[in-house]
Amino acid sequence: MLHRDASPMSFSDFLSTEPSPPPPSRSVLIGVSSSISLLIIIGSLICFILWRRRKQAEIHEEAMEHGSEEGNLFDVDQAMEDDFEKGSGPKRFRYKDLVVATGNFCDENKLGQGGFGSVYRGFLNELNLQVAIKRVSKGSKQGRKEYASEVRVISRLRHKNLVQLIGWCHEGGNLLLVYELMPNGSLDGHLYGANNVVLPWSVRHEILLGLGSALLYLHQDWDQCVLHRDIKPSNIMLDASFKAKLGDFGLAKLVQHGRRSLTTDFAGTMGYMDPECMTTGKTNPESDVYSFGVVLLETACGRRPVVVAQREEDAVHLAQWVWDLYGKGRILDAVDERLGGEFDAQEMERVMIVGLWCSQLDFKMRPSIRQAVNVLRSEAPLPSLPALMPVAYYMPPAGTQSFTSSSVT
Repeated sequence: MLHRDASPMSFSDFLSTEPSPPPPSRSVLIGVSSSISLLIIIGSLICFILWRRRKQAEIHEEAMEHGSEEGNLFDVDQAMEDDFEKGSGPKRFRYKDLVVATGNFCDENKLGQGGFGSVYRGFLNELNLQVAIKRVSKGSKQGRKEYASEVRVISRLRHKNLVQLIGWCHEGGNLLLVYELMPNGSLDGHLYGANNVVLPWSVRHEILLGLGSALLYLHQDWDQCVLHRDIKPSNIMLDASFKAKLGDFGLAKLVQHGRRSLTTDFAGTMGYMDPECMTTGKTNPESDVYSFGVVLLETACGRRPVVVAQREEDAVHLAQWVWDLYGKGRILDAVDERLGGEFDAQEMERVMIVGLWCSQLDFKMRPSIRQAVNVLRSEAPLPSLPALMPVAYYMPPAGTQSFTSSSVT
């Protein structure tokens, strides 16, 4: 017995005159297939290009961190040549022109000598300009590394309180940097120089404000955050009007705004280095703020950051000494005696308290450079600091012991 559950079909269903759609032609199928293949190839090519660029960037960054000398110098050449084509940036000099400018680098024109090279006074006839020419020692690997770093960083910076890079030379193994000449030397030379001329407080105060302005530009007002990492009086140059200009960017690092720290190599000058950086290997904008605080105290007191003694426990740490006087309500007793009492008491107190604020051992307790500058400019009230200098606790890299400090080491 048959059961018919399906709906009955009419005879007309079999006689439908509506034609069925034709199957896609072979040419259409081939066209669609080719388009898809082309898109896949293009997509793969784009992915490969992006991957390669990212890989090259990683290799370049690693080379920068580990000091690949040839790579750094090649990058400098390429970057600077691009600036020349645009008609901007420092000028490239021929080595023979710098030989003429310095009298063949004669001793009479030598302004100073450091571990990585010498600085000479020179005169550029074509520009009718007095300059200072830094010549890197050929045998100094660190000097050559710093040359590449300095050109790359300072050539892009423009600020009234930064030493201007006029040009550079990389020719025949010779590396030279050409700067505007600073007729009055460095702040260090005036604080501790052999001459008996005392730098007046009004001039010192303006120098410190200028230094603060330079750091504000480097940390917050430029495209990237520039960590100088070697702020000290010998790198604070003075022009003909004793206006401060921060120089020597050989140790500088560029980081993105908002990045709190950078693990880096041990660099800087003892007495001005952030103790936390020395312990953990990490540097941040507050590391420069620490150095700035030390310079504030040093300029106000006319004393080195650390007075070395035969025994370590007898060494006098400037920040600790000033803080002790601050806690006793006698902070002005720390003022440089050579000033003979000729200074503005409110300005002096403001500078010294900001110096203590900036040079605290725990970086989280330090101000930003903008906060510090605002107080120095009397645009914000003085901070309230504890009577005793706070103790800092550092967490060094894994595998080492923790470190606690209550004084600069």
